[in-house]
Amino acid sequence: MTPVIAPPEPGLTEAELVERAIALRPALIERQAETERLTHYPQTTHEDFLRAGFYRALQPRRYGGYEFGLPVFYRVVTEVARGCPSSGWALSLTAAHVLQVASAFGERAQDEIFGADGEFRAASTLAPVGVAQPDGDHVILDGTWPYSSGAPYSTHYVGQTLRAPEKPGDAPGPLVLFCAPREVWTVLDDWHGVLGLRGSGSNSIRMAQARIPAHHMVGAGLLDLPVEGGSPGSELHGNPMYAGRAPSFFHGELAAIMTGTAYAAADEYARILATRPLTLEPDRTRAELHDYQRNLGEALGIIHTAHAALQQTAQEWMETCRRNVSGEAPFTTAEDNRLALMFLHAGRMAWDVLQGTLFRTAGSRHARDGERMQRYFRDAATYWTHIGPSMAEPLARRVGCDRLGLPSGHIPLIP
Repeated sequence: MTPVIAPPEPGLTEAELVERAIALRPALIERQAETERLTHYPQTTHEDFLRAGFYRALQPRRYGGYEFGLPVFYRVVTEVARGCPSSGWALSLTAAHVLQVASAFGERAQDEIFGADGEFRAASTLAPVGVAQPDGDHVILDGTWPYSSGAPYSTHYVGQTLRAPEKPGDAPGPLVLFCAPREVWTVLDDWHGVLGLRGSGSNSIRMAQARIPAHHMVGAGLLDLPVEGGSPGSELHGNPMYAGRAPSFFHGELAAIMTGTAYAAADEYARILATRPLTLEPDRTRAELHDYQRNLGEALGIIHTAHAALQQTAQEWMETCRRNVSGEAPFTTAEDNRLALMFLHAGRMAWDVLQGTLFRTAGSRHARDGERMQRYFRDAATYWTHIGPSMAEPLARRVGCDRLGLPSGHIPLIP
């Protein structure tokens, strides 16, 4: 298909994109404190991401993107999070929502949303807010959407609201998904006082009687976008990646961020071992002690395993999309449950080893303000309170019921 918008670097390869993420690590590490102070990554980091092409990794080539697959996207997110977890979080949760827009919205809407230059970065949140009030061929949105990670640099907002009732007195209708341009919403300065991910730009966004075209809204929620047999996006772009279920994909994002954060903690642990002298033998360092060598080796083994699980599950997600569009096997909710739980366990492995081995044995001096190990622990602990990891128990029950041939759709994922 002839692209409407050419990508900035038509010949960019997946390997080059990953190498750019690795090369940025030293700069991201140096900017960690500034990123927390600003509550979002600095303009220099944003410009680095623009030049590198990270925001366009999953974007359709028709609209100026590179249309790379999930494994390479997650690899980029992992490498960025290894440099700065807050930056990795914000990058992923703005560059990723293009997948849902390119999957669920029709051609007319996509042409308008991506515009003339293909600039698209979209914050989002699972929480539905307000009601979409009809206004001719438009809808009116009003409300405040919290925890919109990456909002400061977003060009669009992908959110959920409720369909207006058909007649006065009726309850609002089911969830709908919308895409709103930057000019109809504002970012609130309310991302303060959090334990970790302080630089993720997870601000609230406010819409006051915002008016968007009705066809920039689809009748489904993020957790249940219909994809079985294909989607408007897989047909438009000729790529089955745009006919995948969103919940498992979202869990993969979090796992990629946590894997990168665990790698960052292991990097810092190795630095501590090599530079911290022994209390009673100051001419030697902890790096010479067997216990610390073993701690680092065991931690790295677990992190490598989590990374391998993340990448393998990403490949399975892509293959499930392919089989879905080819007609070999639909991308069912049961498959989504299985993949989501696999991603979730990869993230959990990273969290467990970070807090149980690396942070615990690094020493209390590295739990002080300004220490990178403390920052990584705070970031990981905040991940562990996120709505994603809170789905572990209901997802496990769903997967068990699916295996037993019992119904599982009635088990709520969100409390």
